[in-house]
Amino acid sequence: MIRFHLDGRSGVSPYMQLKQQVRHALRLGLLREGDQLPTVKDVVAQLAINPNTVLKAYRELEHDGLIAARPGLGTFVTRTLTDTSLSAHAPLRRELERWMAKARSAGLDDESIEALFMTTFRAGAQEDIA
Repeated sequence: MIRFHLDGRSGVSPYMQLKQQVRHALRLGLLREGDQLPTVKDVVAQLAINPNTVLKAYRELEHDGLIAARPGLGTFVTRTLTDTSLSAHAPLRRELERWMAKARSAGLDDESIEALFMTTFRAGAQEDIA
């Protein structure tokens, strides 16, 4: 089961963070069709947030056709977002972990690593468009 977390410094609204975390888990195969999401009550207790925040995230995911609420049973994944073989993820993850270790040993903190990664990612995406 997915365990949510919130980053108050991200500038991204809490409901959107929850939504992104579910989408990432679906894309990486961490959540599969039929898996149950935590109840709204459990997420509220874990994160100390308003129930409407969780409900909004779940409602939008349901609108996207990714999850479905079953009254009295819970909320379940109805489809995934995996677009490549999951076997490709493990070696790429190990390579990324090695890169992050190098970045840390070079003295970069988490925020600097994230900034470097995101600017490089965005620049690569722009090159793909051009």
